[in-house]
Amino acid sequence: MLHFVGAGCGAADLITLRGKSLLEQADVIIYAGSLVNPDLLAYAKADCVIHNSAHMTLDEVIEVVRQAEMQHKSTVRLHSGDPSLYGAIREQMDRLSELGIEYDICPGVSSLGGAAAALKIEYTLPGVSQTVILTRMAGKTPVPEREAIRSMAAHGATMVVFLSAGLLEELSKELIAGGYAPDTPAALVYKATWPEEKVVRGMVADVAHMAAEHGIEKTALVVVGGCLGDKYELSRLYAEDFSTGFRECRM
Repeated sequence: MLHFVGAGCGAADLITLRGKSLLEQADVIIYAGSLVNPDLLAYAKADCVIHNSAHMTLDEVIEVVRQAEMQHKSTVRLHSGDPSLYGAIREQMDRLSELGIEYDICPGVSSLGGAAAALKIEYTLPGVSQTVILTRMAGKTPVPEREAIRSMAAHGATMVVFLSAGLLEELSKELIAGGYAPDTPAALVYKATWPEEKVVRGMVADVAHMAAEHGIEKTALVVVGGCLGDKYELSRLYAEDFSTGFRECRM
């Protein structure tokens, strides 16, 4: 059986307990070497066979899994963050299904959460934004026209942009063209929760300059919106004049 495992957002101790257990039991591990912290491989048993998928094609990955299945071995496919976000796992699952190979998915802590922790922010601030848009710039992987950054920016919600650190000048222009003011707060989080983590704050108009000044070229999230500012409303959940199923109004 193959287990897709989310490695978490960087730090080796941010993998889930289930994910760690699966790594410890695996006979074969195929990990995303360009994105996954190699310290996680320390959880593997001594005789585990480890493959770096950064050097492999989809066919090669599937063949390793097929060979392991023929030998009744357990395989972990270790993806960065949570596999469901930009993990390219659907194509792998479809191939496994065609071969009759069983699989399951162990979720992981996304870099979305890692970036918020690094910035010490709440994405969904009352009175600011109750929506988080996760998206990316079009690159080698296209983005549907209806989901272009300019269209997404029109909502004015909190936006977290993945896989776009090399396209920041264009990203800035598209965010502004879509409706964000040039001085809207923005932040870059490079390798959230890794030892080499970098956090840079500024404005939408300056994200390309921010990255150049701090040597950030890849492996960074861009966070945009008022959630990075200081103005917000208090949550009604804890207000004295608000009743819940557990607490009566006190006013």
